[in-house]
Amino acid sequence: MYKEPIFLKPEFKERIWGGTKLNELFHYDIPSDQTGEAWCISGHANGPNTIQNGPLKGKTLAEAWDNHRELFADEKGEEFPLLVKILDSKSDLSVQVHPNDTYAREVEGQNYGKTECWYVIDCEEGAEIIFGHHASDRQELEEMVEKGEWDSLLRSIEVHPGDFFYVPSGTIHAIGGGIQILETQQSSDITYRVYDYDRVGDDGKKRELHLEKSLEVTNVPHKDPEIDRVQDIEADLRIETLIEQEYFSVFHYDLEGRSVELQPETYLLFSVLEGDGEVKTDGKVHSFEKGDHFIIPSTVDTYELEGNASFIVSRSNKN
Repeated sequence: MYKEPIFLKPEFKERIWGGTKLNELFHYDIPSDQTGEAWCISGHANGPNTIQNGPLKGKTLAEAWDNHRELFADEKGEEFPLLVKILDSKSDLSVQVHPNDTYAREVEGQNYGKTECWYVIDCEEGAEIIFGHHASDRQELEEMVEKGEWDSLLRSIEVHPGDFFYVPSGTIHAIGGGIQILETQQSSDITYRVYDYDRVGDDGKKRELHLEKSLEVTNVPHKDPEIDRVQDIEADLRIETLIEQEYFSVFHYDLEGRSVELQPETYLLFSVLEGDGEVKTDGKVHSFEKGDHFIIPSTVDTYELEGNASFIVSRSNKN
């Protein structure tokens, strides 16, 4: 029986809006100074992570999901359900929207739509996101998009480190320049661009927009989801529930000093945002540090965390 954490090697994506913060903040060996994304816990075909330790070392998370479903509470589904990324937006991302599961299956032939959430790791002072729109109905939305009335249509919010946003499918959104976030999402890579500031890609042409599909999937009118951040303390571990919803639950763990023993209800995804320490399972000790990502499989009965560290922890709610 597999009784140890599964550490994963990030996969990096270069983006027109990317920068160098993934190296500066986490000391990742990034491919260029336009590195926008680290796919940290991924079984997606566009960037599955390689396992770095244990009996499955050298295999991908996708292979582990296909062949060792007992590690994931025997959860059903053709692919690993969640995708955890760290994004560095040196400049503004495109204004975009994602479809729900039904639209993704019927139109794109994909298993999952894309509901996501963001934890702001760091940002420049005054940095903003776009979150939602001001159109009162679909006709007004279509008219404002057709006329390019972006300043009137799009809703901007200033962000600060530690802020959290839940972004259901159908929500028009964009991460502004100067922000680094950890994103937990459904395992989907479907993105419809609504507006891209008339930027050009490496080929010298404006990047493709997807206005017809965007207008079909956008929620109208926009409604802010309710978020109730609740804290609980267990020994030297402070656990803040950020969101619990249909696809995933996401938590912020702060560990301060002494060891704490925990019993997982299912498999858990860990991303180390700050600090270092050790995770112990079945008598085995594994060190972790800032920028590491690992999974506690469901075959682990208890595990211990020790050290001074901050994590984002998530779990799938599909079962």
